[in-house]
Amino acid sequence: MKPIILKPAQTSLAEWRAIYRGAPAVLDAASETAIVASADAVQRLLAQGQPIYGINTGFGKLASIRISDSELTILQRNIVLSHAAGVGDALPVPIARLMLALKIASLAQGASGVRLETVTMLSRLLELNVTPVIPAQGSVGASGDLAPLSHMAAILLGVGDAVLGSTRMSARDALHSVGLAPITLAAKEGLALINGTQFSTALALAALFEAETVFQSALVTGALSTEAARGSDAPFDPRIHYLRRHAGQIESAETLRALMAGSEIRASHLTNDSRVQDPYCLRCQPQVMGAVLDVLRQAAKTLCTEANAVSDNPLIFPDTDEALSGGNFHAEPVAFAADMIANGLCEIGSIAERRIAMLVDPSVSGGLPPFLTHKPGLNSGFMVPQVTAAALVSENKQRAYPASVDSIPTSANQEDHVSMAAHGARRLLPMIDNANAIIGIELLAAAQGCDFHRPLKSSVALESVRSLLRDQVPTLDDDRYIYPDIQAAVNLTKSGHVIAANTAVPLPQIASTLP
Repeated sequence: MKPIILKPAQTSLAEWRAIYRGAPAVLDAASETAIVASADAVQRLLAQGQPIYGINTGFGKLASIRISDSELTILQRNIVLSHAAGVGDALPVPIARLMLALKIASLAQGASGVRLETVTMLSRLLELNVTPVIPAQGSVGASGDLAPLSHMAAILLGVGDAVLGSTRMSARDALHSVGLAPITLAAKEGLALINGTQFSTALALAALFEAETVFQSALVTGALSTEAARGSDAPFDPRIHYLRRHAGQIESAETLRALMAGSEIRASHLTNDSRVQDPYCLRCQPQVMGAVLDVLRQAAKTLCTEANAVSDNPLIFPDTDEALSGGNFHAEPVAFAADMIANGLCEIGSIAERRIAMLVDPSVSGGLPPFLTHKPGLNSGFMVPQVTAAALVSENKQRAYPASVDSIPTSANQEDHVSMAAHGARRLLPMIDNANAIIGIELLAAAQGCDFHRPLKSSVALESVRSLLRDQVPTLDDDRYIYPDIQAAVNLTKSGHVIAANTAVPLPQIASTLP
């Protein structure tokens, strides 16, 4: 696989996605000049003898304490070890790799005062698949993702654990296995390594990439549910949506209409249905899913900007030999992006669950039998899968409380307003698992509903999706152990196979407006 070239401040969202999916990555050699200039500036600043935060002073509330020149390397080692205070499960390797790549790209912009050999070692770790073991809890998303980034940085010291390939071992053994040795951090380096938003950003990016699959799958299953209920495609008429002006709504309506184009089932609605209007869960899909698309694209824009940012402190400006203390480590943009993704995931699952509920209810399903079973009463059919979907929707609602409105002061009130971006981003992947399960259940229910309309067929696009499912899950004629059916359907949605099965209709992409 051709490696991604990490170009500081210029890496595209597609390239970050490729790294998350496992593509190798190497640092652009053109960045070396800026890195060296930044490290040289730190040495010139030290020679001036003035106190400079984090370089020859303590940290946070201890910033007024001056550190002697003989103790500067001890200071940088101490900040890494003392701040490696995370708890909880280890970050999944793909996200930890992405986090490492984000940190490399940030340091390589030449504003952090880190030596070339230190950045090169981080790049070698990424290249050699040596991934730090990083506990996932412990950051409040301000003053940087201090605890998780400290666990990432500790590997450079030969401290902590790492994963080499797929094997977990001590950091020292992992370094030895690939021909590397622990290093001694120079002035400013420990602080630069642990300060920044790369943990929160990596988690939010991973969720964004997975959310695209959920969104696209939900458009497909939503169209299939509309078919099962013999819903009208009139609400997807482009003239309606152009009057509303929202780009996501227009694109979602076009996609839904295209997915159902040529359907015999849809055509039967025109001649054999007394209903004037469909329920909102069918009729308002473009408005809801379009709004989700717009929100996810805004989150993508924010996260792509953040991924290419320098977010540690203080920042070094070699052209003027200045070290300026600011607040780029505050992860408020990431927190807002994470909240937007959470809201979008909630709505994808919520409206999908309403479609499932509609399909099992004969009063609104367009003539389908109760709970989508041939013998209701003797069989319960899809009664409880809808309950499961409702439970998952409720869980996601509870998780969607906006993290960005919370703040708990830390560091003796020196860091008195924090973003909670780390928590906001970390909760997203479990929400995606829930949303995928809801969409999987909808896939089962919608396909079952369409089976009742035989011999009428759906569109080419949707029939290919039904065939994909039916290759693994037969029609539910009588009640059976349904758990394997649900797992099979969820795997099809989560893996992207539902999306791939539809080769006739292009689906909206979250990052279609970004480089």
